[in-house]
Amino acid sequence: MLQIRREKLKNLQDTNRDPFKNEKYDITAYSEDIKQNIEAMQGQNVCLAGRIMSKRGHGKTTFMDIQDSQGRMQLYVKLDALGEDEYNIFKTYDIGDIVGAEGEVFITQKGEISIKAQNIKLLSKSLQILPEKFHGLKDPDLRYRQRYVDLIVNPEVKEKFVTRSKAMKAVREYLDERGFLEVETPILNTIAGGASAKPFITHHNTLDIDMYLRIANELYLKRLIVGGFDKVYEMGRMFRNEGMSIKHNPEYTAIELYQAYADYNDMMTITENIVAYMAEKALGTTKINYQGKEIDLTPPWRRLSMKDAVKEYTGIDFDDIKSDEEAYEIAQKKGLELRKGLTKGHILSEVFEEFCEEHLTQPTFITHHPVEISPLAKRNPEDPTITNRFEAFVNTWEIANAFSELNDPIDQRGRFMDQLKQRELGDEEAQMLDEDFLNAIEVGLPPTGGLGIGIDRVIMLLTDSSSIRDVILFPTMKPVENR
Repeated sequence: MLQIRREKLKNLQDTNRDPFKNEKYDITAYSEDIKQNIEAMQGQNVCLAGRIMSKRGHGKTTFMDIQDSQGRMQLYVKLDALGEDEYNIFKTYDIGDIVGAEGEVFITQKGEISIKAQNIKLLSKSLQILPEKFHGLKDPDLRYRQRYVDLIVNPEVKEKFVTRSKAMKAVREYLDERGFLEVETPILNTIAGGASAKPFITHHNTLDIDMYLRIANELYLKRLIVGGFDKVYEMGRMFRNEGMSIKHNPEYTAIELYQAYADYNDMMTITENIVAYMAEKALGTTKINYQGKEIDLTPPWRRLSMKDAVKEYTGIDFDDIKSDEEAYEIAQKKGLELRKGLTKGHILSEVFEEFCEEHLTQPTFITHHPVEISPLAKRNPEDPTITNRFEAFVNTWEIANAFSELNDPIDQRGRFMDQLKQRELGDEEAQMLDEDFLNAIEVGLPPTGGLGIGIDRVIMLLTDSSSIRDVILFPTMKPVENR
């Protein structure tokens, strides 16, 4: 069948009908626009273009469905209208070929909006075979590898990415209207900072230095706050050399924003409002159904400290625990396997992740993380062992992380040094020391609230997608051998 398609192409080329010599086609209408405005469009002559998705021949008459960027349109093609020679050539066209069609809009006796074709031009020949109609392209691995085919044969996939575009546009609208400035910061970094994660390493030949793909843009954005921009944000790709799962892709889209003279409470308000705004703009509602679960994104969201969450879901009161050793013993009794050297704060976080996250289906802010796991967050004035930080959870997933930014350069240096010790103990995700960033906050960082939102996870919720690969057009895939 593949060889036959190539032979058809050769015949076209030999008769001076090479479709690949076409450079443009003047489109005057699209499928859905015609259907939505049929009263005005009926009887009009239009030109539209698209991919042949089906053909049904009846002697001197052929019905054909073509698919354009909006949807499908039926063409009614008659030998009398095209002429015998053109009609015979038209009959050789294959499913998957791209054609331009000129004709009159009409409604068939069965009530289907169609185009009565007067001229059909082959614009591009498909040399591959599309999956057949009823089984389609179902293998997830093949769908992600050949997203172009997935988009052609599974129209609902295209709608997910239209929803994604609307939601991302809504993020920018929300922030722009509130005086935030969109900026761009480096993707290639000499220090991988701003988050606890393992970076990708590359090499700059001219400078002869190793560099890192950014794991976060936090430290650069805070430098801009130091420089006098009071409200900044950046939405773009981040890169983390870590495991892959239904919630993790090595490169993903996140937004980080920073506001001078604001705190983590202000960031909570922005988080719940911006996610609700994304849903409203993309779906028209803040109440969504995800995999059979009803989730209400309407603000305000529940607020719960990490200690209170652990107490609520495990019965363990970390305020009653007096030492790291006692915390370690209690965690072991709960079945947690922990490495040596962890503090009470680390163990609190581990217990929360293991026993509490699974309960956070409805939107919930978990606040006041231990200082040990929050090297860039400001300490709580009443309890210096915790920070004024929160993570936002929906459907048991963390979708956002934020805090009142640490602006004490002496405290910040001490936190970085603690992170270096963690790296020496084998923690590859612990943060590196960034002397220039320390210099920046020594110049003076005003009280600042900072927020990061994982865009892909929010889009998963809005599109009812079970895997992050469903909302990334070209997810990271292991190469197929011998291709």
